[in-house]
Amino acid sequence: MYKGIGGSSGYGIGKIVIIKNDMPVYEIKSPENKENEIKRFLQAVDKFIEKTTKMAEHMRKTAGEKNAEIIEGHIIMLSDPFMQDEIKDKINSGMCAEEAVDKVCEQFIEMFTMTDDELTVQRAADIKDIRLRLLKILTGDRDIDISEVPKGSIIVAKDLTPSMTAGIVKENVEGIITQAGGFTSHSAILARALEIPGVFSVDDITDNARDGMEAVIDGKEGCVILNPSKEEITEYTAKKEKYLKDKEELNKYRNKATKTADSIEIELFGNIGKPEDAKNVKDNDGEGIGLFRTEFLFMENTQIPSEEEQFEAYKKTAVMMDGKEVIIRTLDVGGDKNIPYLGMEKEDNPFLGFRAVRYCLDRKEMYKIQLRALIRASVFGKIKIMIPLVTCVNELREVKVLVEDIKADLDRENIPYDKNISVGVMIETPAASEIADLLAKEADFFSIGTNDLTQYTMAVDRGNSKVAYLYSVYNPAVIRSIKRIISAAANENIIAGMCGEAAADPLLTPLLISFGLKEFSVNASSILRTRAQIAKWTKAEADKVADEVMKCATQEEVYEILKRYQR
Repeated sequence: MYKGIGGSSGYGIGKIVIIKNDMPVYEIKSPENKENEIKRFLQAVDKFIEKTTKMAEHMRKTAGEKNAEIIEGHIIMLSDPFMQDEIKDKINSGMCAEEAVDKVCEQFIEMFTMTDDELTVQRAADIKDIRLRLLKILTGDRDIDISEVPKGSIIVAKDLTPSMTAGIVKENVEGIITQAGGFTSHSAILARALEIPGVFSVDDITDNARDGMEAVIDGKEGCVILNPSKEEITEYTAKKEKYLKDKEELNKYRNKATKTADSIEIELFGNIGKPEDAKNVKDNDGEGIGLFRTEFLFMENTQIPSEEEQFEAYKKTAVMMDGKEVIIRTLDVGGDKNIPYLGMEKEDNPFLGFRAVRYCLDRKEMYKIQLRALIRASVFGKIKIMIPLVTCVNELREVKVLVEDIKADLDRENIPYDKNISVGVMIETPAASEIADLLAKEADFFSIGTNDLTQYTMAVDRGNSKVAYLYSVYNPAVIRSIKRIISAAANENIIAGMCGEAAADPLLTPLLISFGLKEFSVNASSILRTRAQIAKWTKAEADKVADEVMKCATQEEVYEILKRYQR
């Protein structure tokens, strides 16, 4: 059995098809005529755009707008004058078009891989895809056509580029397995959109899998079985049938209020990274947006997005959500999110350094542009402002002063906005947890970011395998911290929500109900499943589980109790 990251739930049983995406070989030589070489490069760009436009249209029909925009993003990147000028400069310096494309793309790839943030690293994956396809056009190599795989195929590759996955025919594919990538890779995003089981980051899978070999894929647990026995095929066939039946059951929760078995109402929101993602939340019956990560607006630009660009993005989201709540987190840069053009200095301990609200309050003019865009957009819906990584009351107060100054400016300019726009804080540090009672007196709402809260509470580097065992939301220290934060909010009659991964964890649902969490914000694909979980519990039943958990001394004890009560 091979283990990886389960990036798209479900089970598949089929025959392996190996997909290779090796770089084409080209001859390094100086062009005889540099102008003709630049012309050859530009002709390749035109052909690239033509092919990519067709791919995006196909993707729009099969996998939706969001995935089509991933492909269209390649056109935007390659059309960037800066990138094209860099390639032309290389050609003028004596390189052939192939070498110029290769070298310039490599520079961009290195820039985007200088961070541990998976979403920034995906920009590098985009550039790799652009490079591969441009070089194929320039060298005359044939593009891989993944649409030709036969019915019942399990696709195996070192990695799948967005352009390769664009051709997938859902009905023919039982599963996707890659040696690279992770939960946020393009392959995983597309697999989830097409509802194809997917396992990613599987070590040595391309060395051991063979064309035509039978395999089983478990996208929930992140495991792959090559040459399964009859017993394993029987076992996973049953699991697949149950999974499909359960999935059908979830549709019963569509267009229904989110509430416990004893009718305690809870708000169930979705997390997004850009305006277009709001459609996915609506399609999955989300009741609002609990987290809009605005750093992606910055990551997709080569300079700080203007007030108008940001305003349009926030307005678009508010309008799409038809008056439902939209909580927008201000720029959370630093740590594992590096945006090269901001010129942030390399730090020895970036997670403990100049990041999030600390950075923004130091760059007030930039921050005011974002806040002004947010406040202007508030007139188009129910927008709330959320401040990340707050560690003291002064940070909240400073942001609120900026908000009031911007409101005064807008009043003088007769620009409309929501006069009562809320300003809340993301609780994700032990410091904020300890003073949650004080923050609750001045914040309009809380949102608990369990990913960072767990990391900081346990003093763990998530990227260090030697201490990874300590990174667990089930640790009593983290559980007690969550309870304290929710209680502090309740005491001041403000809403406490949760937008970290823990909000979608079915094991934690009874605990969060017992503690009094009023708002769950999860990935769009988890909305109906979370609603179904919440509906299984009464407050009294949840309290019984919580009473036992609060007596636990270790994360193993907590997990054992939650697993025993799982529904």
